[in-house]
Amino acid sequence: MTPIKQHTVVDSPYGPLTLVASDGVLCGLYMVGQRHRPAEEAFGARVCAEEEPFPEVVRQLAAYFAGDLTRFDLPLRMEGTPFQRSVWDQLVQIPYGQTWSYGELAARLGKPNASRAVGLANGKNPIGIIVPCHRVIGASGGMTGYGGGLDRKVRLLRHESGKAAPAAPAAEALF
Repeated sequence: MTPIKQHTVVDSPYGPLTLVASDGVLCGLYMVGQRHRPAEEAFGARVCAEEEPFPEVVRQLAAYFAGDLTRFDLPLRMEGTPFQRSVWDQLVQIPYGQTWSYGELAARLGKPNASRAVGLANGKNPIGIIVPCHRVIGASGGMTGYGGGLDRKVRLLRHESGKAAPAAPAAEALF
């Protein structure tokens, strides 16, 4: 049976975010101009943000942007290869406000020589921000690629460090 997909678009301090659900479970969070963003047709029908499962996603995102939430608690449907899913499973283990290198992430997967493959999988993360691929940096501590753009990566990391938290839109504005 083909899953039923639907999506909504909400405002954020990082620009509009497209939230995608498959059979009522979040399977995508995409930024405008994001690398590896699927075509709009793949998102299904556009619905309002009040339709399930979006209200809780929007609530948690607003709390995150306000600095009141450091770990998301949402059911997710991560669609990818087994290796990609293993990388994405590790991403949610990176504590808020901290970073890991691609090499560290590869080592945690038991594949210490796979940092490039980890980087590729990281770049294809379909649920940005919630699955925090922005917390992965280069071995030297430098900012390396980010599907949402390096500017957004730096801003997200600054937000999490408390250095430059973005103003969060009111919850009503997200609908």
